Amino acid sequence: MSAVSDRLPTFPWDKLEPYKKTAAAHPDGIVDLSVGTPVDPVPEPIQKALIAAADSPGYPTVWGTPELRDAITRWAERRLGARGITHHHVLPVVGSKELVAWLPTQLGLGPGDKVAFPRLAYPTYEVGARLARAEHVAYDDPTELDPAGLKLLWLNSPSNPTGRVLSREELTRTVAWAREHGVLVLSDECYIELGWEADPVSVLHPDVNGGSYDGIVSVHSLSKRSNLAGYRAAFLAGDPAVLGPLLQIRKHGGMMTSAPTQAAVVAALGDDEHVRVQRERYAARRTALREALLGHGFRIEHSEASLYLWATRDESCWDTVAHLAERGILVAPGDFYGPAGQRFVRVALTATDERVRAAVERLSV
Repeated sequence: MSAVSDRLPTFPWDKLEPYKKTAAAHPDGIVDLSVGTPVDPVPEPIQKALIAAADSPGYPTVWGTPELRDAITRWAERRLGARGITHHHVLPVVGSKELVAWLPTQLGLGPGDKVAFPRLAYPTYEVGARLARAEHVAYDDPTELDPAGLKLLWLNSPSNPTGRVLSREELTRTVAWAREHGVLVLSDECYIELGWEADPVSVLHPDVNGGSYDGIVSVHSLSKRSNLAGYRAAFLAGDPAVLGPLLQIRKHGGMMTSAPTQAAVVAALGDDEHVRVQRERYAARRTALREALLGHGFRIEHSEASLYLWATRDESCWDTVAHLAERGILVAPGDFYGPAGQRFVRVALTATDERVRAAVERLSV
């Protein structure tokens, strides 16, 4: 077992524990803006759907119920502009992090193969490559990568941690380059419904892919848009030639979303109103925190979408983490997401209105 764990970096969040203790010692308690876990209630229609499906004694299917697949295809067409999506173009997964971590292994990648991801990125992209014993490479512009041995190219728009949104032109150019070189594109679009100063576009949109899903797969999650992080509900959409074999592998591995969760996802994808309400909550928190950070001497870069503000005081990220912890505010150091983030911190919008107000007050002093 140690041979597997030895391939992995130190779990980054453990490094934050001393600062968490400092922040928790604040007289008015901690304001935790670090992890980005939802804090608002699961919308009532989704809870009701889960409860109604609670009597589910049999095994669920890995591919999901026909109702679930219908819900995913309808949502992809309605929200992403996808065309011609069928059940063979979709695959439920047990939360997007599980998928990111194990996809290179499930694709059969190994030594000599390369996995590429953005210079500033969700650390699990690298973890997935390491678990498969594949090489990993970070990029600024994916079309400048050496395609030799490159098997998997991760895109992430809107970005975690920066909130940057790739333009339609950037996506189109990258998809064309990847197809030219036979590289599979995985587009992590988990924050696509949370655009603020930009309108994120999916690789499933025909303007990007030319009406073909060959060589492209998008990743979507209900954790943030529907407050379902505790449900572990996500899905893939894209090339059936990729998803078909993945379905067979995941059948053998028993990687199945629970039946009540599948029913909850059907309800969540069929209702846009709760997403609108949640967006308004996050928009208000974003405005308040952004103004408070700017007033406190921070500079904010990108952050035009997603649930984070990418902020800097032009100093070591750990100095900034310590500075805010003394004020009872916990944030994530930018170097969790790569060396290029060493002078930034990621500030999550996922705190209650009361805790956000507390942070704003502390930053105003």
